[in-house]
Amino acid sequence: MAVTKPKLLVVEDDPGLGAQYRWAFSDCRVILASDRNHAQLLAEKEQPAAALLDLGLPPDEEGVSEGFATLEALRRICPGMPIVVVSGQGQREHTLRAIALGAYDFCEKPVDLAVLRTIIDRALRLRELEEENLRLASMPRSSPIRDIITGDEAMLKICRTVERLAQVSAPVLLLGESGTGKEALARALHEMGPRASGNFVALNCAAIPEPLLESELFGHERGAFTGAVRQVTGRIEAANGGTLFLDEIGDLPPALQAKLLRFLQDQVIERVGGRVPIRVDVRVVSATNQPLEEQAEGGRFRADLLYRLNSLTIRVPPLRDRGEDALLLGRWFLARYAREFARRLRGLDPTAAQAIMAHRWPGNVRELGNRVRRAALMADGQMITAADMELAEPPDNSDTDLDLRAARLRAERAMIERALARSNGSLSVAARLLGVSRPTIYALLETHGLSVSRGSVVETPAPPASPETE
Repeated sequence: MAVTKPKLLVVEDDPGLGAQYRWAFSDCRVILASDRNHAQLLAEKEQPAAALLDLGLPPDEEGVSEGFATLEALRRICPGMPIVVVSGQGQREHTLRAIALGAYDFCEKPVDLAVLRTIIDRALRLRELEEENLRLASMPRSSPIRDIITGDEAMLKICRTVERLAQVSAPVLLLGESGTGKEALARALHEMGPRASGNFVALNCAAIPEPLLESELFGHERGAFTGAVRQVTGRIEAANGGTLFLDEIGDLPPALQAKLLRFLQDQVIERVGGRVPIRVDVRVVSATNQPLEEQAEGGRFRADLLYRLNSLTIRVPPLRDRGEDALLLGRWFLARYAREFARRLRGLDPTAAQAIMAHRWPGNVRELGNRVRRAALMADGQMITAADMELAEPPDNSDTDLDLRAARLRAERAMIERALARSNGSLSVAARLLGVSRPTIYALLETHGLSVSRGSVVETPAPPASPETE
């Protein structure tokens, strides 16, 4: 099997030196450029592993301006490429400027080829190690679930729990914010268990108008209502022998809650307009981002139905509580969409990586995937930036990090958000977890500008400034 030689871009206007470099670096595929424009074209086309750059380039062979302009251009085109600068202008300020602009190393003419070979070999090895580290960093830790990409221990524990629960047929309730991957976990419960050969039937209870929802669930007989011109099988019956996934179960109307409870108790349904009981064998997996316990306490959700649904409960953490999963998923999505759109994208630049880790991700994994997809399609360069993802670059917090009060407030807010996430938005449960009273948690929410909406933590908009405070 032939070994692919690394590409070395040599930017040198002297043909004799170019030929000498080609001989000296016979272990590389040397690509020669004689000026800045040629070097930019070759860098974009060939994506070399390293570059050797002479500062004295036309039209400024006696100076260094064109060489430094070429250095900056190559850094923009290939941000991770090590560039070794060579110059006959041996002033110390040129060395410092080249290193400040991102050069890997600096050599003075006349060049000692043995020393230069050592520097280039080290630069190529460094690039190889960096690419291997990026590849390993983008690989998720072993997860038993095909569609879950994670390196977070809590999420891996949930995956192992799903693997065990897949072997039984008891109902499972998935709790978590929108976009956290609840449907992927529901599919895993189906595909990893004995019902995998049956149908996986999903129904979003919030997406179907209430008058049509009963027919969607239970089916209807011909003539059951105006427009019922034929018999229709409902989602429950279609899932016979398999799994029924009821997403947004908290939005199920009260009348249908009673019918669903009866089905869960007896595993028998009747189509709308029908009188014949139909026995079905279905595993029910439900999901919601709403605090069902509070809804049950307030009479908006049947407590007896909740007890049927939550015999096995899995709480899915939001993306912001999953360590570095956001960055891991960002790289994974980028690789996926680069293949899908046939684009030569090399990765996330530092601004994008920092912005991903700083963003709160209210839409969780779904929001992250959508932002990366758009960036992969629309980005002008080969490195995705924070601007490409329409994320704000995080500010420099070097001074504020030393502010003790600010640090305490950040820690306090993080604990409140974690408690609310763990309690699925239940203020009474969150207060108990934090060891404070219910009035205290209301005061803390106001202090940090937070509120709870449908089980999700959201920012409370600041009130308009009064004339006195403007």
